[in-house]
Formats: sequence, structure tokens, C-alpha cells
Amino acid sequence: MSSESRLASLTSWNADWSGLRVAVLGLSMTGFSVADTLTELGAEVLVLSESADEEYATLLPVIGARLELGSLAQVPAPLIDFAPEVIIASPGFSPVHPVIRWAQDSEIALWGDIELAWRVRDKVTREDGTPADWVLITGTNGKTTTTQLTASLLVEGGLRAAPCGNIGIPVLDAVRDPAGFDVLVVELSSHQLWYLGRSREEGRLYPHASVCLNLADDHLVWHGSAEAYRDAKAVVYRNTRVACVYNKADEATRLMVEDAEVVEGARAIGFDLGIPGPSDVGVVEGLLVDRAFLDDRARSALELTTVADLERVGLAAPHIVQNILAASALARSLGVEPEAIHAALQAFRLDEHRIQVVARHAGITWVDDSKATNPHAAASSLRAFPGAVWVVGGDLKGVDIADLVSTAGKAARAAVVIGVERASVVAAFQRHAPTVPVFEVDAGETDQVMNRVVEIAAGIVDGEGTVLLAPAAASFDQFSSYADRGHRFAEAVRDWIDRGSTDDSGRTPPTV
Repeated sequence: MSSESRLASLTSWNADWSGLRVAVLGLSMTGFSVADTLTELGAEVLVLSESADEEYATLLPVIGARLELGSLAQVPAPLIDFAPEVIIASPGFSPVHPVIRWAQDSEIALWGDIELAWRVRDKVTREDGTPADWVLITGTNGKTTTTQLTASLLVEGGLRAAPCGNIGIPVLDAVRDPAGFDVLVVELSSHQLWYLGRSREEGRLYPHASVCLNLADDHLVWHGSAEAYRDAKAVVYRNTRVACVYNKADEATRLMVEDAEVVEGARAIGFDLGIPGPSDVGVVEGLLVDRAFLDDRARSALELTTVADLERVGLAAPHIVQNILAASALARSLGVEPEAIHAALQAFRLDEHRIQVVARHAGITWVDDSKATNPHAAASSLRAFPGAVWVVGGDLKGVDIADLVSTAGKAARAAVVIGVERASVVAAFQRHAPTVPVFEVDAGETDQVMNRVVEIAAGIVDGEGTVLLAPAAASFDQFSSYADRGHRFAEAVRDWIDRGSTDDSGRTPPTV
């Protein structure tokens, strides 16, 4: 049997994977889950990584995989000598990475962990012998919240559901969980979707339902262009069987659905904050309603919850309501009743660093939205907190912040600019929002940057108002992660409160 024919046959956990030569690129949580799965299946596994967590490096030989550590700036000799039949890459490997280019030029099958998980999804099945349904979620912003929401709604509706994928739990771990699930709710990054776009027919996913929440420029360096980023996101709708959920307020997502090759009978389900049409979910006079999944949708609607109820549990910010509507549409496509959706939403809480109020003191509300790592996310935060003192800046990832400043940024009370790319942010304010006061925090003050941010912001507010950390940028220029950035912000706020809400630094904020 040829290598190509053999790969085409590998669409079940029970297929013959023995001796298949697979190279795994990267040894993160995802890379280890791939190696662990493949060795269990009997494949011959070579893991290549520039670095490795000590725990993973120790476990690899135990499970029967081989590890090669070293630079991957060029195609390493051990990989060439191994002559892999398949290369499975961790999502961090971009399309222009030398090893990825070599794989494509050599016509070696190139998978991501998601394709492998789909191929072996029948390891644990439901009572009727079928594997779990998959629900796919992507978008520039809101993916994790919507994934968590959808899983919560499904569980409240009586289904065994697990959030997994880019949310931090490898899909392969969920697939191999001996307890089994009815539904896997899979968050997908644009990187993972790019690899899915390379899939041959036998490796393509057939999700029950899918959604792209929104689209805005992001990860342009990784993808090479906005068009390539958009094309990767559009893969989420391919072969959807029941419901393609899209954002009516974002034309790009509607066009993705219109262009998608789906299973006959799949429906397009729209969501936004307006009055819904007969195949949509939306908002009517403070009620979140479903006009998509009921028999008389032409003349009636089903109430899911109310904006007032969401406000009581901190879920009423407009972009969070949009996430709730998308998650509700996905859950309704799997038969979850409106009463279960309402009950689940009353118990749901957002993760840290997502429009999280970290303190209210001396008239100031301090909000941590460190997860707003691109302009689209930051714009949503600014709309939720108009007139806030905006803490902005970091690693812009090749994205121009000018549009954000010229629109949402104009309404800020002031801006406190952090990060190594401060000059670009300051220039955008000078050009597009010259009336907004701008203050800089020197990038050299990394250990104390958030203490200085809080001192400056408290001095600006001086009475009553909101300070919003919504950086519109990645964190790695100064912090270990967006979570580290958010934690440092919250700690600095607590320190300011403990000091008696006074600035005893003796320094005058440097106005630009």
C-alpha cells in the first residue's frame, strides 16, 4: 500500500497506525498530546523542538517517542533521515517556517493536532456507538468566552460537553477521556485553521455547528496578509452539517458562510444586538430571543434571558451579549431548551482579565481587560466603558492602531501608553485624537510599569471615573503573558489602595 493510500485509510482509532513514521514539531502541551496519542496507536514518533519543558522531555522516552532538541531555523538532518510520512506541527509554526516549507515542497502530509483528533475521535463513543459531535468556534475576539459559554449551556441542557482546543485543553485529551462526551466544543485559532485548510478529503472535519464571531486584522505577521488570515478563519464553516452561525454586524462572517461548502441542509443562523429575523437570534426590548430554532419562527420568538438579568451577573457589556447570543444559537442547534440557557447564564462568570472589575475605591473603578490583545477587542472594551482612562500599548503584532484611536479612542478621557511600541501609539493620538491627553510610561521600567500606570491614572481621574486596561496589543514585549500583565495591574491597584490612595512618588506624569 502506498503512503498516500495508507494515510487515506487512517480515519479511526481502530485503523492500523502501527509503524507510521510521524514527525511532531514542537513540545508544548499540544505537541505532547500528539506524541502521546501516536505512541499509544503504535506509530513511530520523532519529536523536534528548540526547547522542552523538563517534564515533557522526561516523559517522551517513557511513552516510546524520540526527542531531538536543537535549532529549527533550517531543516535538521535527523528529520530528513527519519523520512516522515506525516508531519504534525504545533500551531506556532507559521506557513513560511523552513520546516513547513520543506514539508510542502517534499509533498509530505502536513497535519495539525485538530486533524489527528478528528481522525481518532471514535476512541470513546456514545451509547449509540457514535463519536461526540463537534462544535467549532473561532473569531478574532471572544473565542474563549463563547467556548466556555457554549459548553456551560450544553451541560445545563443535560449533555456531556467539554471545552477544548485553543482554550488550553488539547482536543486529543478530550477525545481520549474515558468518560466520553456528547459534544466537544472546540476553540480554534487562525493557526489551527490554517493547518485544517491543508487537509485532504479524508481528514476534513464535519462539525455539527460552527461560528466565526468576528473578523479584524490580527496575526498578520504569521499569516502574511489580511486576506490569508481571513481565508484561514473561513475554514471553520467547511462541511458544517446543521448550523453556520455568523455575526450579522460583521459582513465578513456572512460572506464566509455564503462562500462555504457545507452539507446540504445546513442553515445560516445570524446574531447581533438588533431585532432578529426569522432565522436569527437577537435582542428585542431588553430580551434576548431565538427566532431560529422553533416551528413558528416567522411569527414568534422564544425568550432566552434578559439584559437586566445579565447585568446583575456582570454579563451585559455589548460584546459579551454578542458572545452569549452566538453560544445560545450553537446550544439551541443541539436541542438545549431556553430555560436551561437562562439558568446557565445566571451561574456563568467571565474568566480573569476579561472586562474584570478588580477594584472600586475612592470613586475609581479599575477594569482589567488585558485579554484585549488587538484593536478589535479593545474597541469593544472602550464602548463598554465610555470616557475611561485608557491604558494601551504593547506588541502591536504588525497591526496599525490608527483606526482604533480615530474611532473609539477619541472618547477616552486620557491615554496612558505602555510598551516598546509607544511611539506608534503616541503618533496615532497626535494625528487622530489630538485633544485626548496622552501620558507615557517608560519601557525601561518593566518591574514597576503598572505601579507607574496606576499612579498616573489615579491622578488623572482624581475623584470619579474608570481606568481601563485594554492594551490592543500582545504582552510579550514586557510581560510573560496577558495574564501576567493583568495580574500586575491588579496588584498595582491594590498597592495604591493600601498606600491610602495617594501618590507619594513625587513625580509629575510626563504628558505628551
